[in-house]
Amino acid sequence: MNLLDLDHLLRYWTAEQWQANVLMLFHLLGAMVLGLVLGYERAFHGRAAGMRTYALVCMASTGVIILLAYPQQWYGGLQGGSVAPHLSDPTRVIQGIVTGIGFLCAGVIMREGMNISGLTTAASLWAASSIGIMLGMGFYFAAIMLTLLCASLMMWGAKLESHLPSHPAIAVMLRGEPQRKFVQQELAEFCDALGFRFAPGSLSVTLTGGQEEWRFVCTAKHNFGAQTLTRFASRVTEVPGVAEYRVTHARN
Repeated sequence: MNLLDLDHLLRYWTAEQWQANVLMLFHLLGAMVLGLVLGYERAFHGRAAGMRTYALVCMASTGVIILLAYPQQWYGGLQGGSVAPHLSDPTRVIQGIVTGIGFLCAGVIMREGMNISGLTTAASLWAASSIGIMLGMGFYFAAIMLTLLCASLMMWGAKLESHLPSHPAIAVMLRGEPQRKFVQQELAEFCDALGFRFAPGSLSVTLTGGQEEWRFVCTAKHNFGAQTLTRFASRVTEVPGVAEYRVTHARN
């Protein structure tokens, strides 16, 4: 068989292949919507993994598993749905790819204090592996559409998330003047006056050279947009006895 024969190449675009790819697209769209809904709940409460991360992972998982529903269309119908029960079984290769990419994704997730970054990048890497699997199995149209959906999420998902009601979180570090002793109730009331909720479970207190250092997380009662940090930082010096401070986003 000449694998470069035009008739063989066109088998990837037959009516049966189109039907399978369109059905896969419907599954991917459904996974994206459900992933966005689930991710919005996390983003609403200021958690690290947001809408884009959940939607990417959900779509990538769907893209990998839905391949198994159409064995007759694998490789343009070259195998005709018959899979050898040993090393030629593509599902074993898929399992190895997904596992290996998981280790790669873990390497791009970084944590610095209360701030976590790289989750969306890790999810997009995993989605890229799903795209490669779909393309390798001959589902060209579905792979192209998954690429466009993922790229759209990464470009515009953050804008959509920023316009929806949410409670973004910030990480605060306060270092007091020598002999200054902060009180939790005092800081909680200060945060409340600025429109933030003090998270007691995130509190840590250290003493270095006679100076107390308090670290904690606050969640905004409303989405202040680009003013979330400046709203807090511009007023933090109103707390008596603050020698140094640092305010950063608690998620990314």
